[in-house]
Amino acid sequence: MAEFAASAAANTVGNLATEYASPYLSYFFHYGKIAEDFKNHRNDLQLKKARVKNEVDLAVRQTEVIEKDVENWLTRVEKELRETQILEEEIDHIKCCKWCSNWGWRCSLSKKLIKKTFIISKLLETCNFSPVGRRAPLQGIEFITSKDFVDSKSSKSALKEIMEAVNTKDVNMIGLYGMPGVGKTTLAKEVGKHAREQKLFDKVVMFTMSQNPNISKIQGKVADMFGLKFETSSEEGKAEELFRSMKGETNIFIIVDDLWEEFKLETIGIPLGVEHEGCKILLTTRDQKVCTIMNSQKQIQLGVLSEEEGWDLFKVIAGLEDGYSTLIDVAKEVAGECKGLPLAIVTVAKALKGESLEGWRTANQRLKDSRHLDNEDVFGGVYRALKLSYDYLKKNNSQTMENDIQSCFLLCSLFPEDYEIPIEMLIMCGIGVGLFSNVYSIEDKRREIGVALTKLQKSGLLLEADDGKRVRMHDVVRDFAHWLTSTGENRFMVKDGLKEWPNAVESFGCYTAIALWNCSCLNHFPKNVEFSKLKTLFLKGRGLQSVSSTIFEEMKALQLLYLINVCFSLEGLQPLTKLRTLCLGNCKLENTSSSLRNMRNLEILVLFCTDIDEISEELVELSTLKSLYLSHKEKHINIPPNLLPRLTSLEELHVRSENNVNLAELNSLSRLTALSLRVSTDQCFQENIVFPKLQRYIIVVNKHLDEWQGMTFRTLEINDLTFSLSAFTDLFCNVEELRLKDVSGQKNIIPSIGENGANKFTSLRLKSCSEWKTPLFSNLTFLNLKSLPELDSILKLEPSRHAIPSLQNLKVVRIENCHKLKVTISPGLARSMLHLQEFYVYNCDGLEQVIGFAQEEEITENHYPLCWPKLKTVKIMNCRRLKYVFSVTLSRGLPPLEYVKLKNCPQLIQVFRPTEERDIVGNHILLNLPFMRKLSVENCPKLTCFIGQSQLMEKLYLKNVGNSCQLCGTDVCMFHRDCLAVGNHEEVFKVQGGLYPFSNIKKLQLIHFSEARTIWKDLAGVVTLENLTTLRLYDCKKLRYIFTPSTARSLSQLAILYIIGCEELEGIILGKDQVSSSSNAGPALQHISFPNLTRVIVTDCNNLKSLFPLGSATSLQGLTLLRVERNSKLEQIFEVEDETEVKTKEIKFDRLEWIKLEGLPCLIDFCPKGYHFVFPGLRDLKIKEYPKMTTGFFVDSKQIVHSKSEVTEGSASKTTRHTVRNKYIRGLIMALFTGEEACFMELVSKRICPLLPIERLNWSLWKTFRNHSLVIDFFNPHMRAVNGEHFDFELMVTKQGSTHVSKGAGSSGDHVLKGNLHSVGFEDRKVNEIIDDNKLLVISVLLAGVVATSRLVS
Repeated sequence: MAEFAASAAANTVGNLATEYASPYLSYFFHYGKIAEDFKNHRNDLQLKKARVKNEVDLAVRQTEVIEKDVENWLTRVEKELRETQILEEEIDHIKCCKWCSNWGWRCSLSKKLIKKTFIISKLLETCNFSPVGRRAPLQGIEFITSKDFVDSKSSKSALKEIMEAVNTKDVNMIGLYGMPGVGKTTLAKEVGKHAREQKLFDKVVMFTMSQNPNISKIQGKVADMFGLKFETSSEEGKAEELFRSMKGETNIFIIVDDLWEEFKLETIGIPLGVEHEGCKILLTTRDQKVCTIMNSQKQIQLGVLSEEEGWDLFKVIAGLEDGYSTLIDVAKEVAGECKGLPLAIVTVAKALKGESLEGWRTANQRLKDSRHLDNEDVFGGVYRALKLSYDYLKKNNSQTMENDIQSCFLLCSLFPEDYEIPIEMLIMCGIGVGLFSNVYSIEDKRREIGVALTKLQKSGLLLEADDGKRVRMHDVVRDFAHWLTSTGENRFMVKDGLKEWPNAVESFGCYTAIALWNCSCLNHFPKNVEFSKLKTLFLKGRGLQSVSSTIFEEMKALQLLYLINVCFSLEGLQPLTKLRTLCLGNCKLENTSSSLRNMRNLEILVLFCTDIDEISEELVELSTLKSLYLSHKEKHINIPPNLLPRLTSLEELHVRSENNVNLAELNSLSRLTALSLRVSTDQCFQENIVFPKLQRYIIVVNKHLDEWQGMTFRTLEINDLTFSLSAFTDLFCNVEELRLKDVSGQKNIIPSIGENGANKFTSLRLKSCSEWKTPLFSNLTFLNLKSLPELDSILKLEPSRHAIPSLQNLKVVRIENCHKLKVTISPGLARSMLHLQEFYVYNCDGLEQVIGFAQEEEITENHYPLCWPKLKTVKIMNCRRLKYVFSVTLSRGLPPLEYVKLKNCPQLIQVFRPTEERDIVGNHILLNLPFMRKLSVENCPKLTCFIGQSQLMEKLYLKNVGNSCQLCGTDVCMFHRDCLAVGNHEEVFKVQGGLYPFSNIKKLQLIHFSEARTIWKDLAGVVTLENLTTLRLYDCKKLRYIFTPSTARSLSQLAILYIIGCEELEGIILGKDQVSSSSNAGPALQHISFPNLTRVIVTDCNNLKSLFPLGSATSLQGLTLLRVERNSKLEQIFEVEDETEVKTKEIKFDRLEWIKLEGLPCLIDFCPKGYHFVFPGLRDLKIKEYPKMTTGFFVDSKQIVHSKSEVTEGSASKTTRHTVRNKYIRGLIMALFTGEEACFMELVSKRICPLLPIERLNWSLWKTFRNHSLVIDFFNPHMRAVNGEHFDFELMVTKQGSTHVSKGAGSSGDHVLKGNLHSVGFEDRKVNEIIDDNKLLVISVLLAGVVATSRLVS
């Protein structure tokens, strides 16, 4: 219906215009049709709005950014629907009146209806959006997950210097340098985090260079951040694409981490200097010389921690407490040996954590005795500390195992710098170098290597990557490992980006391991060089590199060979009889017919992305082959029939690409313990499949399997399957992780599962399985149910069954889009979930209770209390019928609960349902949530208010919460601690004088709190908010004040302050005259400061008379935005308590860029008497003249804005306004002159000249102004409405010379126009260019507006 109306909109309007040609008669006699047409159009618009809004909501859920035209359309529709609702009510009112007495009313209403019908028709014509949104570019995971910042004196000082440089206009290159392990990368992440949170730049990007940067990888990461898809493959082409993309952004902040030498950033595609003045660079490096070479305007050194700071960090990591004991004394000496280096402190502290006094003494003595390390250049102190951790790997292990763990550590150092090493790859390589040689089976070796990696991570020598499936090594630790292997019997050579071989190649014979990464000289590999000791060889070419088949002849001791991007003949591997692991990636093999049978000790063969038409039958000759790994992203892997059963020693098989594996053959592999396999639908149809008893596997049906995906669990994933799952029956008996998506035709998850299988089942993910019911298994740790339309209960008990299954191991529950589900968990099941940590429920429209209280007595006879003692996170969103979440008895078992989010649950009555009178105080539920850090409750209007005791709260977000219950009737004596009242109370935080109550709060947002009169009534002066950074208050209608003076003095970290729609607010800070004389009010308001405040918005607070005490003005050096609007009683921005005469005092607001003061009829001063405000960085000033205002603004010769009081009446404000206005007019004229439509429309939106209706224009309309009458017809009505009926705008235009346009150059009109162009700041050359342009008429109109505006305000 809406589409029909949209397509016929033009006809409708035309018909109306024709039919109602005789206006007043038509308005009266055709009123009924006019009203009907109006209603039909309005109804169509409502339907179309709902449809577009649904598309927008879907796009938002998919993290898309909504297009501006869609948002603008919805805003306009909302406005029209609100306005036309009044007209619809008038139509209904006329129906109730007699026909004759309302002819005038009908005529007037008909005219309004026709106008609105036309507007609605236009909206319907422009409502077809495809799509409504676009994918948002990435924001940078570094800045989201960065939590390792050490708040030391050195780091804080460096952070402050960097942020100051970042905000300095003339600085575009900043260098941060310091020794390895001092925390440069962590600080750089913190800077990026600050820049992003403060919205200083449009984009913030961070990447690591390393000694040999991977340009293509860096370009890919930067492109991801900009949402750019490359169309070229070369590095040069990508650089050009990035260059163009970055030029399109106004402000960019690039963090270049770990730069080793001079590097032209243009190689990556980063524009610098005059190419992009809005691009700033922060680089980190070990060497100050690099900062100088890179022309850093600001160089900042990051020093080590002081002794006190080092000890503070050390004791936290080591788990020590301050006090007086021998162990603490020894520990302090050990911490001192770390020389204040954060990396060394963390590494040693982790190694010694939990040690006895004797262990600490031994460690301390060993540190002091390591004198031979003292001469190791600048790294000696670091290496001494790392050596301790390395030696500690031997502790509590057998001699064989200790050597294996150390060997595992050294193996990791062979990989490239900053490389995240897949654990699967390490296991294969570890077996190749002979780790844990006393263990025979690969499964046992896999387990031992996993234990070794865990021990290395705990000791701080290895770091876990974000996905938990990879490990990485800090560059300093890697350097330390290379130092260890630089001498002695076990010597390593590791090179990255080698371009030519060193001269002394004969010395290669001393190495036991060589790793050459991204090498461009492999085709010149040295010949006739002895490698008699070489056991490990990694070779990776920069692009495909050919090597001679003879290079391996002198490597007879080689046990591990790992080749990437290498072209060679298999014939060259014949001499490698001791080889255990052969790994070939992206290799091109010549002479593939050559046999591998000489490799009598080969245990592991890995071929990924290496072209082989068919796996050779000669694999059968490899009698010791235990693991076969085959993967190719683009090609089908063909395995000859009956080959697999003859690989009798095979323990692991990994085929991760499309293949022709006969599943029935797998049963012949009696030793097979691990399997990763990609299976197609066709392979699932094979009959008589019996899988071997696998200890670990990943089997994926109809989906790609990642190359190095680890096998932590026994995992079965099935996608897009419509027939029986009987082919996988054998796997169901021991599957640990089951993932099913779009599997239909099944009513039970696992028809043949037995009790033994159920006990091993740990993870279940179901998505879009239309007919499935969900059984539960006692060993589940993870449960994810998504889009199951038939699911009405997670577990249904048969009437004769009384036993309730236990879910004691369940840790995570996630339920989404299960609309038939009314109750997620029965009380009987809930009581067994003692290890639950995370609970999520999203978009379940039918859900009424999380725990089904009504069935409690029917299900269980055990009356022990409900308790989830490990629950940390609860998120429930968009559950329209949900009424109850937990019983209050459960709340007593929730001491670790840290994060609760409830959103869009309009029927929610209680989160914690009371069952005992002692849980209730007055009309409120009392809860103890000692570990709660984040609470968000949004759009839950029926929620029963509850009172929480939570001293660790960091973030609080409350919107439209509660049922207007009052807290004032509650007996205060009932509260033993400071409390948070979650609901629409008079007082949000109930202060009872505890020690530093609510001091951990960082972010606080309250919306639609109609009953709140105070946030915290801190008359005792005990509330400290030293961590509060963000405060947002919206529509807290009855709020009288926000802070007491004593509380305000603690706001040293406050950065963002938004106060909107608080109609009764009298002051942000309680006035000194309102503070009780008996209270601890402290010093006067002048001692209050806000050193970190950056953004202030105060609007629609009609009882507010001032914002800040004058004494705080000097502290607002970080303020960038001040927006004060529609505060009808506001008299002062800065309140002056003491009226005594003061000498002129200058205060600079260096970073203030935007000031907007509008809708302030009572404003007296912005800058108090005797003060002089200076705004060096001011970009935008919007201020109206007010009758009482004594403050003026002016611009000096350097274009810096100033503010003073008691200047010549009106002159200063006019001077500033005219300067800003002239700059605006110049911008408009130049946009017209150069044809820059986007720039023109942006300037039009600013409305600098409010008395000139420029904002009503668009680009197309400007271009139609080609004759005099069109200009007059457009502007004259508006100007007369503003300036009176006798205002002659035509005469004004004539004076500006527009009537002389046709006279050509040199006319008197041109002469006048030149003078006016000069008056707005144009130079002679530009004036002459503009006069010669054919847009002279439009420019005259602009200047006429300038004059008109000036006359009106005079």
